[in-house]
Amino acid sequence: MHHTLKESHTSKVRFAATVTAVGTSCPACEHDDTRIFYEVKDVPTNQVLLRRTREAALNCSKGDIRLALCHSCGFIWNAAFHPELVEYGEDYESTQAVSPTFNAFHDCLAKDLMARFDLAGKEVFEIGCGQGEFLTMLCELGVKKATGFDPVLRDTSDAHPRVTFVKDWYSERYANLRPDFVCSKMVMEHIPDPGRYCRMLRATIGDRPEVIAFAMMPEVTRILELRAFWDIFYEHCAYYSLGSLARVFRRAGFHVTDLWRDFGQQYALIGARPAVTTSHKFLPQEEGLGHLATMVDSFLGRIASDQAQWQRWFREKLKDGKRVVIWGGGSKGVAFLTTLGIRDGIELAVDINPNRNATFLAGTGQQIVTPDVLNSYRPDAVIIMSPIYRDEIASTLASMELTPELVTVESFPTPSS
Repeated sequence: MHHTLKESHTSKVRFAATVTAVGTSCPACEHDDTRIFYEVKDVPTNQVLLRRTREAALNCSKGDIRLALCHSCGFIWNAAFHPELVEYGEDYESTQAVSPTFNAFHDCLAKDLMARFDLAGKEVFEIGCGQGEFLTMLCELGVKKATGFDPVLRDTSDAHPRVTFVKDWYSERYANLRPDFVCSKMVMEHIPDPGRYCRMLRATIGDRPEVIAFAMMPEVTRILELRAFWDIFYEHCAYYSLGSLARVFRRAGFHVTDLWRDFGQQYALIGARPAVTTSHKFLPQEEGLGHLATMVDSFLGRIASDQAQWQRWFREKLKDGKRVVIWGGGSKGVAFLTTLGIRDGIELAVDINPNRNATFLAGTGQQIVTPDVLNSYRPDAVIIMSPIYRDEIASTLASMELTPELVTVESFPTPSS
């Protein structure tokens, strides 16, 4: 089978190292010392909404990415983001709980938080709780009571009996409640105004210095270092380093007690308490603003050649008639293919989430299939969108006696000189 690779989309990616952002004051600290440094035009605004037909996937809502850096606090955000273009409904399918690798991490995280913040016998809230999987874990580990806030709730029948659900976002209207621990996981990267969000969180907790606020989200210095353009997509309008994350919490009136990375260094995690007095004490893990600016410059110097090398690799494979699939039908897969402009030539995206089966990738239209389809399709190469799952994927392929070339996005292309 022979395919051709269309390259018309590549002109939509721009690298604006010297462009000063006009009218883009930082939403974290409100300073104006900002600049746009990376742009991608016409990307899907909803990566993980289920698209039932290829036509719906190709004609999905699109918007632009214009990443801006604040030189005052280090926050990075999409200055072209419009929240009304993002949908969070019943067809929003972002769960990772079908993966043994992710579930093992989730279990370790729950145990770590229980010990780190002494949560046994305490009351826990989660903002953006999904279907309550994490709250159920915490209850089984000894949390007294848990409440999950999420405007999109589906089947919660498997939740622990001590878990209560509120179909709403957590806000000041719940200031009368008295949790000991308020957590959010993979939420803050979706919030365009982190300063306002953290101030809301601080006001809702009130002056109770014993309460812990915990958050977890993707960590941006890894994205910059690896030129991980597949981790830059529309729904993620906010990008945090450990330093910028700590600064936005401190500015809102928190004392940062814990700051670390996890899940193969992909995630930034923070623990903070309401501050009694203003604190300017920095933790050793916080990078300096100059270091972050240098990483942005390095990203700019190499990202174009990385993307060109990926294009060459695809052209060579398809010219030779090789069957190439990507493994990962979620946001990373969408960002990877749309940024490179790959629509024709790659037919399938593999995903173990059964809810995504027989749907289509937003923007480029590849059909999403479960791994068993590969028994008959027999790919020559599999691109793994998240290297932390490599062993799990290799084991699945070996069980089907398939031996395709395995390529992880973080190990290819080779680093630019």
